[in-house]
Amino acid sequence: MPASGPIKRSITIQGHATSLTLEASFWTALAEAAAAEGRSLAGLVAEIDEARTTNLSSAVRVWLFERALRREEERPPAAGP
Repeated sequence: MPASGPIKRSITIQGHATSLTLEASFWTALAEAAAAEGRSLAGLVAEIDEARTTNLSSAVRVWLFERALRREEERPPAAGP
């Protein structure tokens, strides 16, 4: 299956509209992360926006990657053979 290209969406954070461009898999992961934390998508993106030092799309990708790493570290080790 070919990878989908970037999807641009408008999102309102802290009272202003901004565009965010992410691949479909990142949009899915972002929505899942917001739901898992009981937060709105806009609220989660606003938090990422406040802490970022690069463009917003890159900051979201890095945040999702670091979240995945943390979750992997918290997972109990697999049982051996």
